[in-house]
Amino acid sequence: MTEMLRVIVADDERPARSLLVALLRGFDGIQVVGEAATGTEAVEEIESKKPDLALLDLAMPEIDGLGVVRRLRKSRMPLVAFVTAYDEYAVRAFEMNAVDYVLKPVEAARLRETIDRTRQRLERQDYREEQIARIEKAASSYASDDDPPRLERIPVRSRDSILLVPVGDIVSVTAEGELLHIRTLDGKTHTICYRLRDLERRLEPGRFVRLGRGTLVVIDQIARVIPMPGATCTVVLKNDQEFRASRIQSRLLRDRLLRL
Repeated sequence: MTEMLRVIVADDERPARSLLVALLRGFDGIQVVGEAATGTEAVEEIESKKPDLALLDLAMPEIDGLGVVRRLRKSRMPLVAFVTAYDEYAVRAFEMNAVDYVLKPVEAARLRETIDRTRQRLERQDYREEQIARIEKAASSYASDDDPPRLERIPVRSRDSILLVPVGDIVSVTAEGELLHIRTLDGKTHTICYRLRDLERRLEPGRFVRLGRGTLVVIDQIARVIPMPGATCTVVLKNDQEFRASRIQSRLLRDRLLRL
């Protein structure tokens, strides 16, 4: 009898996630032990359920697929296959670095290849170290090939004109549906129509930190961090704005800012 393969599926699009789960349940020897709609949920599910395989959508809110694997402790790292709707060029980059992928729309035969490849790797003693090395290499290649140019100022429409808000003046960015509210050092709030994750990719990563699905703040504007129940925390900025950080982001904040 084939040993049961435990799988977690992470995709922010419910139809795509449901299709993957349905296909997996049609295979023998597969147990879907968890689902996630965001990168944060994926990290939590993987660390609590300890699957053999994680199928991760590359483009998810808050933390994308590559961000998920960067945040996992190496002792909790499952085998990973990325699910992507990216074009052929991006797919080749992953294939070249030996990281498995499944192209959307997912086909049963291609998914079966991923399952078979996973079983083969699990039979090897060194699969975990090899997996981590492959993902790190792919992440580096993906970042260098696909990063958009950094923003120095953000255009904001104001009545009959367009303001150019310097990135250096930003204190925080909060998402409300399709809108982003940008708070600046002078206490003003500017609103643009843009996705937070797309804006984050165009900002200097060492300057900003994500506190949750809809909040981005400047690290140097953090005045204090207040520990809260459930391993979360409240972040207070110098302008007295307060934000509750998610559990995963609270852990990252502790690692990044609260240790000497």
